Amino acid sequence: MPRLLVLAAHPQLHLSHVNTSLLQAARSLGGEVAVRDLYALYPDYLIDVRAEQQALREADLIVWMHPIQWYSMPALMKLWLDEVLTYGWAYGRAGDALHGKDVWLVASTGGPESSYHPASYNRYFFDAFLPPYEQTAALCGLRFLPPLLLHGAHTVAEPVLQQHVQLFTERLRSYPRWPEIDQMADCPSCDVPPSARPTAA
Repeated sequence: MPRLLVLAAHPQLHLSHVNTSLLQAARSLGGEVAVRDLYALYPDYLIDVRAEQQALREADLIVWMHPIQWYSMPALMKLWLDEVLTYGWAYGRAGDALHGKDVWLVASTGGPESSYHPASYNRYFFDAFLPPYEQTAALCGLRFLPPLLLHGAHTVAEPVLQQHVQLFTERLRSYPRWPEIDQMADCPSCDVPPSARPTAA
């Protein structure tokens, strides 16, 4: 059975009906899914790197679940990337701990989908904000699966939210039997030459 890890990062989870619903759905799957609520685990932002790396080692699918804040991830999620995905472990020389695993972005935005358009206030289609996620995955040897997005989270109607939660749950239960996975290429190779990160004298 595939091992699934949901890394949730919402700085005000109690105010988010969307992320609370997704988190509850993930937890309802019991032993099928390991759930780590980063803001609950690390309110002081002191991340247990060894524990996080061990959770990653045990997973086949890693889910990054968070709201989009300033066109990116919340602060603790970014700190998690900085401290957990280290050189020599997640990427670079001998850094192959995550090779062959999948990562899935499950994100929500406050603005409606129509706001992510050259003619609207966010100025770009949402896909323009994905390259940092995609390249982070590629550098670590992770296959970046098509994201699951919910736009307009502040005003989403309850039936739409429930459909979204149901799709999220079904995806977790059916992984890796997703039709699009069969059509995806392998993760791009991003070999970091030793000269790019020389050892300290």
